[in-house]
Amino acid sequence: MQQRKPKVCAAEGAAPEIPVSQGGVPCDGWPEAEGARPDHWPLPRKKRLTLDRRRWNTVVNVVLVAFVMAVPPFVVVYGGGGVAPAVWIAAAKARLRREIVFMYRRNPGRRPSPHLIAKLRKHEELQRRCGPNMNAYNLAIEQLRTGKSVGSPECKYVVSISYRGVGNRILAVTPGRVVTLATASAFLYATLTGRVFLVDPSNQMDELFCEPFPGTTWLLPRDFPQASYANFSIDTAESYGNMLRNKVLSADAPPAAGELPAFAYLHLDHDYGHEDKMLFCDDDQRLLSNVQWLVMRADLYTVPGLFLVTAFQEELDALFPERDAAFHHLVRYLLHPTNHVWGLVTRYHRAYLARADLRVGIQVRTFDPRHAQSPHVLQQITSCAWREKLLPELLATGEHAAPAPGVLMTSLRSWYYEHIKGMYWDRATATGDDVSVHQPSHEGQQQFGKRSHDGRTWAEVYLLSLCDVLVTSGWSTFGYVAQGLGGVRPWVLHKQPENLTAAPDPPCFRDVSMEPCFHAPHVYDCKMRRGMDTGEVLPHVRHCQDVTWGLKLVDPKLYKP
Repeated sequence: MQQRKPKVCAAEGAAPEIPVSQGGVPCDGWPEAEGARPDHWPLPRKKRLTLDRRRWNTVVNVVLVAFVMAVPPFVVVYGGGGVAPAVWIAAAKARLRREIVFMYRRNPGRRPSPHLIAKLRKHEELQRRCGPNMNAYNLAIEQLRTGKSVGSPECKYVVSISYRGVGNRILAVTPGRVVTLATASAFLYATLTGRVFLVDPSNQMDELFCEPFPGTTWLLPRDFPQASYANFSIDTAESYGNMLRNKVLSADAPPAAGELPAFAYLHLDHDYGHEDKMLFCDDDQRLLSNVQWLVMRADLYTVPGLFLVTAFQEELDALFPERDAAFHHLVRYLLHPTNHVWGLVTRYHRAYLARADLRVGIQVRTFDPRHAQSPHVLQQITSCAWREKLLPELLATGEHAAPAPGVLMTSLRSWYYEHIKGMYWDRATATGDDVSVHQPSHEGQQQFGKRSHDGRTWAEVYLLSLCDVLVTSGWSTFGYVAQGLGGVRPWVLHKQPENLTAAPDPPCFRDVSMEPCFHAPHVYDCKMRRGMDTGEVLPHVRHCQDVTWGLKLVDPKLYKP
């Protein structure tokens, strides 16, 4: 059985720019990350910081790096005093010899629970034992060809189909926009149910992400028998929802294990129906536990729904005692940039971010084409940054003039960036700080499946996650991924109404959690078989502030309805 050779990443001694904590090695937020560092740093930290200050004593006080697009911006603020970084990552050996250490992520993130670490080590062993090219995998493939599940399979599988943008991929595991929200959700479901986790290799998954599991691959071999799996949709007859609807399966009267189909398709896209949402019910989970192969497509972050499954709750509580850090831990463990993407990150970081004392990231996503070049949205952005003291205000010259409007454009273009940059160039700030604005790229429009676009998008998500504070756009999966990866609770810009005639007031709010929002949750009581507000069931699963019907994981101590 042929299998694409995994991409080589930093931990395997590839390109010198990849940090030693990347690629199959726990990353900076994890306890084991300390073991990935060199035995000694070239210089003591205090002396290193002193030399850095001398070397950069001509640097301007404030640098704003704003990536204003459907993908985010950065704001880098240089202040007078130093900010002691919490995490340092070693760069290339040549730079180590020059006694230079670059800091990438100041926020060390949350520490995972011992139970989560043990669970991940156990899952890695499962991936090695049952992954592609192993005897257990070959047997499971032969069983899949027969069309029937076996009574007690040695290994069971979840196959995650790539989807749309990197953000949605992450949340679901699809490189475009969620690398992603769906991937993280599918991986957690696999670990909860004891299944090997495999991802669709299309859309250059291996061009964007390193292999996460040591000693094996997570890429589904291209000769997988279900050749049409990439085209599965809500209409696929083998979807769990359709099999329930057509009485092929019933959780009330489950068939014997040997009578179950060899695979079931789980359709968790935004258009999924009532029967598809039965995945979040205990009886249906018991039925699905006997199906050897599950193929899943999602463009949603479904983890809050998994917390509502009674059978999973005890395990999830042990894995994530800090419930609002579930995605944070999942994405930092699972998703690491390949060498090419990491090169994009490090080169831009060295050029614009490395010496900043404070970095503020601004990510702007407009969903209505009429807002692509809106002075009201521009005012909303600046009002949020000034009101929350994230950026210095401007000095008035005569009367305080409003920012000049520009030509209409989409948020993937550079209109907002150009205007914010011009404001800080044309006028002095009230604090005397200098602000410089930078945008890595402006693609013009989102381009699905284009390799260069996906790579830059993933690099920009990662760069945004390196910022100290974030301003993101409500509803945007791009912002969700960056805040979770960075471990930051963002200020969120209110979504603009269609008939926008003035800047929203207030312009933004501080999110209660760094968790992504589950945009289309089920609203059903599985036991009573009736509708229910699932945002009122558990103290740590509540409604989102940006998508009021959505669900997100929160710290009950911080949540304010």
